[in-house]
Parts: sequence; structure tokens; C-alpha cells
Amino acid sequence: MGHWFSQNIVEPGKLPLLLALASFVLTFLATRTVTRLIRAGKGPFRNVSSGGLHIHHVVPGVVLVVVGGFGAVAAGRQGGWAAGVFAVLFGAGAGLVLDEFALILHLDDVYWSEQGRKSVEVVVLTAALVTLTLGGFSPLGVNELTTEERQNRVSLVVSLALNFLFVLVALFKGKFRLAVIGTLLPFVAIVAALRLARPGSLWARRVYARRPKARARAGLRAYHHDRRWSRVARRFQDLIGGFQERVPGRGPDHR
Repeated sequence: MGHWFSQNIVEPGKLPLLLALASFVLTFLATRTVTRLIRAGKGPFRNVSSGGLHIHHVVPGVVLVVVGGFGAVAAGRQGGWAAGVFAVLFGAGAGLVLDEFALILHLDDVYWSEQGRKSVEVVVLTAALVTLTLGGFSPLGVNELTTEERQNRVSLVVSLALNFLFVLVALFKGKFRLAVIGTLLPFVAIVAALRLARPGSLWARRVYARRPKARARAGLRAYHHDRRWSRVARRFQDLIGGFQERVPGRGPDHR
């Protein structure tokens, strides 16, 4: 185990990334635990406020992201222990910020509402992408090129352009998650780009406008897909985010 860790994490310089990921996940889980206890009125935790202003934890999160990010840049590739410290700070800050991603997106306190599920989705997606990067994947499939292809700049540019095109098509078809994952796993973007668009997406509104059969097939496929996976996704979000927890006498946004 020690040899594997040294060969695959330490020697390639991935230790700061691993520390950032661990700090990110642990901070998010700790934050969700604390907010759930606050909502339930349990434990020694309480909301933090300055005067009449409620301070969301995205505020210290932004500070940690700034300190960790600029510190990592200043430390450079030869940062040593400092790179690890700044990686932990950055991961913790990112965990705090993305835990309230839905609040930033909607500019409203939707933490416990239906819109608040976006925060959990973004956190899980971020953790998955960083884990894939630790596992050896690189953005847009550059790692899949041979040594000769790496030396050939034309092949490299064409490969990147094609992958980027598939990612854009997937985005236009309303498949955000698959598009993001497709930046690391190109075949995912290809599959998403070739399949039917989501109803309501820009692609569906433009391309399917005069194709009623394609529009009907897309709607039917989306219905069956959502019916099959939405319940599973919601249960997973409820387990992590605690959205099903209800406190008597308190509104859905109380923390």
C-alpha cells in the first residue's frame, strides 16, 4: 500500500490534490452535519450573525479559497509542506462555498428548499471529477494520446477541438452533468452528444422545432429516464443533504 501510494500519488505530485479533495469532502460533510443540528435545535451549534446580518458559511469559504489559491500559486511546484497546507485550506474553502452553491446561483436563501439540491449535485460532481483526475484522467482525454501524437501539435489540437465540440453539443442538448464528465472522459461526451436532447434545451427548441416526431421521442425518453433515476437521485440527496428532515414550527429555510 505504501509503495502504491508513493508511486501513484507522491511521485506524480498529486499529494496536494489528494489533500484538497479530502479536505473538500470532510468540510462539506461536517458543514452539513452542523447545519442539520442547528436546524433541529440540537448540540452546541447556533447560527452566526453580526448585528442583524446573518453570516453564511460561504463567506469564510471564499476567504479560505482566496488564501489557499493564492498561497498555492506563490508556493509553486516546489512548495513542499506549504503546498499541502494551502491545498487543505483551498479544499476546505471550496467545500464551504459549494455547500451554498444554490444560494449563490439563486441569490436567495434556498438552502433547505428544492432548489438547494443543486448544492449537493455540484459537490458530488466536483468530488467525482477530482477523483477521476487523481485516478489518472486528464481534461479532454489528452492522456489517451500516444507519445507520437503528443509531439504532433496538429493531432493534439484536432483531438482537443473534437472533444470540445462534443462537450458543447452535450451542453446545448441540456446534458450538463454528462458534458462536465465528458471533459475528462471523452466517450461520455460523445454518447451525450449523439443521443436525443433534453426537452426544453436550446438544441430541442431549435433543431426539433419542425420535427414533431423527434420532439415526441425526446420527451418520452426524458420521461422514462427521470422516472427511473429521479427517485434514486433524490434519496441520495436527502441522505447527504438532509432535505427530508422537518422541524416542527420552523420554515423550510430555517438554519
